[in-house]
Amino acid sequence: MGSPSSRLSDRIADRLLARIASGEWPVGTQLPGERTLADSMGVSRVSVRAALQALKTQGFLDAVQGGGTRVVATDAALDSGLAALVRVSRDNLFDLAEIRGILETWAAARAAIHAGPDNLAELDAVIEMSEQDVATGVRRTESDLRFHLAVAKASGSGLYLHLMTMLRGILEEMLDHHRYELFPTPDHNRTILDQHRRVRAAIQARDANGAAAAMRRHIDWVLEAYRRHAPPANGEI
Repeated sequence: MGSPSSRLSDRIADRLLARIASGEWPVGTQLPGERTLADSMGVSRVSVRAALQALKTQGFLDAVQGGGTRVVATDAALDSGLAALVRVSRDNLFDLAEIRGILETWAAARAAIHAGPDNLAELDAVIEMSEQDVATGVRRTESDLRFHLAVAKASGSGLYLHLMTMLRGILEEMLDHHRYELFPTPDHNRTILDQHRRVRAAIQARDANGAAAAMRRHIDWVLEAYRRHAPPANGEI
């Protein structure tokens, strides 16, 4: 059995982790200082410091140059490992797209229920960026990535947002493959924009079923393209 002080720091770590999981402190957020945290929880700075160190060891937090602590994606190795898997087999890339379909359909439905004004404004800004891309003939993965991350934020699930942020690298690589190989034409750009608009509109209308259906149609369209362009087994991206 641990000492009372170690049990206290464990409880503090759990409370901090709950605030991360709730979305209060998304990935990239710098946490309040030790003194502020200690005062807000009615505990000592020593206990807070021990809790922060435990979360750093687990990969949830990292030290900021110049002082402070920030929330980080928990496993860069996971992202690089997935990237390696999809490079050696397109089947793995297809599987990942299927998994995304399940998760992002769920997230779109949640976003229709939980999105706040800031979330809706972010979705509008991303759609506007995409409209500019289509108007100028630009194919930009960043717009796609920002859209899906904006839906993740709007879902109100800190856990899901953390997962999507952890996978940001492989998602970006995946969307590059979509933009430059599967969907390289201006017509493709317009289709993707229209599909994103439908998801955004359903979220704004607080239509959870409609948002889920719109996201499902978007992902199914992507999966159908994978089937049409099925490469030889173990082909590289």
